[in-house]
Amino acid sequence: MSAVINELEPAVAAPRRRLRWRLNTGATISLLFLCLVALLSVAAPLIAPYSPTAQDLTNTLAESSSAHWLGTDDLGRDVLSRLIHGAAASLWSSFLAVGVAVVLGVPVGLLAGFLGGWVDEVISRGIDTLLSFPAIVLAIAVTGALGIGLINGMIAVGIVFAPQLARLVRARTLVVRQELYVDAVRCFGASTGRILWRHVLPNTVQPVIVQVTLLLAGALLAEASLSFLGLGIQPPLASWGAMLARAYQNMEFAPSQMYPPGLAILCTALAFNALGESLRVALDPTMKHR
Repeated sequence: MSAVINELEPAVAAPRRRLRWRLNTGATISLLFLCLVALLSVAAPLIAPYSPTAQDLTNTLAESSSAHWLGTDDLGRDVLSRLIHGAAASLWSSFLAVGVAVVLGVPVGLLAGFLGGWVDEVISRGIDTLLSFPAIVLAIAVTGALGIGLINGMIAVGIVFAPQLARLVRARTLVVRQELYVDAVRCFGASTGRILWRHVLPNTVQPVIVQVTLLLAGALLAEASLSFLGLGIQPPLASWGAMLARAYQNMEFAPSQMYPPGLAILCTALAFNALGESLRVALDPTMKHR
């Protein structure tokens, strides 16, 4: 029987949509900017002019100069070096949080949408309960339960984002499970796991890709918020949120210190959003390119 199913699957598989990547100016700039940030995060030890933790207490809150292009913070650390090293922490934490959300949310959404009945009812009520809480408040609560630190903070953010992916996958699975090719494979004795893996999951992945790109922006902002509150990355390590918190404490004396990390967070989040919008247009042929 398994041999018959293997021969049948190409014939009954859902038609694959060819990805038509339509790059506009905003998407191109966003992609190039994200590549630059990723390059800086990887090559930070080679590019940064100073160590991100090196202090010079005789030269604190200095303005921009040839020695320190973006000045120094309240401990005399080079802002540019900490900004470059902070890119690695901010990007890595964003991908970690979204990875946790995918691992938790996608299987739950598949099971809820495909099995239906009481399984769908229980999972849906759980998703609605989690979504009823403000995301940052829930992330702070989970971080408090797991312990303060970057990894625990991003796991907390991933748990908060998982219900969004679960609801999206559930909605798409409810549509895909009604397709004729799913009924045909089921009639030939394919197991539930095989149907989910070979037929349902591949045809729910497109909206997940778009949502993941958008969640990366949310994870970046969540990491910055947790680090700003002291629940994320801990001193003396650098992250954009932690830099923003230090700059906020000295805003009265050196307000310009807030601009580098603030603009880095803003531009990176906007780049993820612009890339997600372009992916949404490229993966949905019914949408007009703007």
